Amino acid sequence: MNGIKDALVITKRQLLQLTRVPEVLIFNTIQPVMFVLLFRYVFGGLGAGIKGGYVQLLMPGIFVQTVTFTLAATAQGLAQDMEKGLIDRFRSLPIARSALVVGRTLGDGLLNIVVLIVMGAAGYIVGWRPTSGPLHIFLGFLTLLFFGYALSWAGIFAGLMSKDARVVANVSFLFTFPLTFLSNAFASTTSMPRALQYFAEWNPVSTMVAAARQLFGFHNTFGVTAHSFPSEHPIVASFIYMVLIMSIFIPLSVNRYKNANRR
Repeated sequence: MNGIKDALVITKRQLLQLTRVPEVLIFNTIQPVMFVLLFRYVFGGLGAGIKGGYVQLLMPGIFVQTVTFTLAATAQGLAQDMEKGLIDRFRSLPIARSALVVGRTLGDGLLNIVVLIVMGAAGYIVGWRPTSGPLHIFLGFLTLLFFGYALSWAGIFAGLMSKDARVVANVSFLFTFPLTFLSNAFASTTSMPRALQYFAEWNPVSTMVAAARQLFGFHNTFGVTAHSFPSEHPIVASFIYMVLIMSIFIPLSVNRYKNANRR
């Protein structure tokens, strides 16, 4: 129980930082809205033949892209804390070893709630209309939050691997950009070269996008992997990916943090 209390204290600290540096919250909400407007009106012509228009295909992809970028935000934020000597200060306190990393992931998860609410409102304004009913819509957003939380643990590990926030940010975005753009987030994978379709359709981001579309009431289209388990059961496959990501990066992150404390 003490470990949970310690983690919640760290989470509170992170949220209080948003009140002191509101630009962080503003930037984190404005950037996704800009993506919504950009793709909705610049690439809206891609929606020919799509029931409800391109915005119905787009919004789940934008949601997933945004929570995927949690990885980079978490990594950079933790690396900045390390540069300031935060780990050394926390080492002198009688708190659980895992409190800092757990609190960081919880704080970023709560920030995603605000971001998704703002994005959902923006999507509704530009014509996005989920058709699956309130319960499925709620489960859709809940699944998105869980996906972002799972990826934040990969961000924790990346942030602990380097004390230079600039390097961590660049490396993290080099990882997240291919995952989001080589996926089904913004266009059907059927137009991609056949070899690339295999990567795009087995990509965890594509699986999460397919799960979000299904929960929001939109039909998915797959190419060469149309009869694979992720394509036919994207919600279950997404949770498998999330559990797998956390089972790998939670132990690695906690162990890395403990080792950093010993320096």
